[in-house]
Amino acid sequence: MFRLAHLSDAHIGPLPRPKWRELLGKRATGYLNWQRGRHRAHDMEALGALVADMREQRPHHVAMTGDICNIGLPAEYPLAAKWLGTLGAPENVSLAPGNHDAYLRSSLPHLARDLSPWTRGDDGVQGFPFLRRRDGVAIIGLSSGVPTLPFVAAGRLGRAQLERLAEILRATRDEIRVVLVHHPPVDGGGGIRNLQDHRALAAVLAEEGAELVLHGHSHSISRKCLPGPRGPIPVLGICSASSIGRNPRRRAAYYLIDIDSENRRMSLTARQLDAAGQFRPIAV
Repeated sequence: MFRLAHLSDAHIGPLPRPKWRELLGKRATGYLNWQRGRHRAHDMEALGALVADMREQRPHHVAMTGDICNIGLPAEYPLAAKWLGTLGAPENVSLAPGNHDAYLRSSLPHLARDLSPWTRGDDGVQGFPFLRRRDGVAIIGLSSGVPTLPFVAAGRLGRAQLERLAEILRATRDEIRVVLVHHPPVDGGGGIRNLQDHRALAAVLAEEGAELVLHGHSHSISRKCLPGPRGPIPVLGICSASSIGRNPRRRAAYYLIDIDSENRRMSLTARQLDAAGQFRPIAV
């Protein structure tokens, strides 16, 4: 039995003190948003408790579906790498970056350099999608994070990623294929918070199939599905890993997915922060 843990949207803080020249353009609005209240929605003690609880469950692999950073400051990426190290060794942790990780074009070199141990496939090549094969499970990481205009949090995969994804899915059809992507692949169309080419992704999945899609971005627990050649493909979203919001359905949470690749079976548990500050299993 292979145990996979899934968490997302850590939004780690506190935010490093930016230089004034780093706050030009989109970062200025993001920084003001963080200072005015966003930082209070993301609690590092809750995040630490989630990581501790998750490690007690002894997952074989951890899937992190993006938004570790906040406004793409150069100083955020070494902190993100340090935090990823608390989840496990890089070969046991896979990252699908989000829009906050790819906040600006100038953020991309820092993302590629500092977070590459968690976004590199078994072949050692840096790029998306990447493939990691573990005990009959094919973990496929996409990057939907792209630099956008202020107030826009949309994602995009692009033709090259989608074509390569189709090739990987075809090559791993006898394994349990788990696709990681930050933006929900089923909601919306081309809006300012959605995956702009989600229909193209759905078409690839309908043609080539997958056994599971995991995403973040929406900061809430969700269970949906997409059509696949062997039947519906489960699509699971999870809350922010550091959220302490009043809505209990949006508090910090993570999934545990037990995969029996030999019999092609999966079972799912969600563990969420309760009012007493403990992580408990919940119905999903």
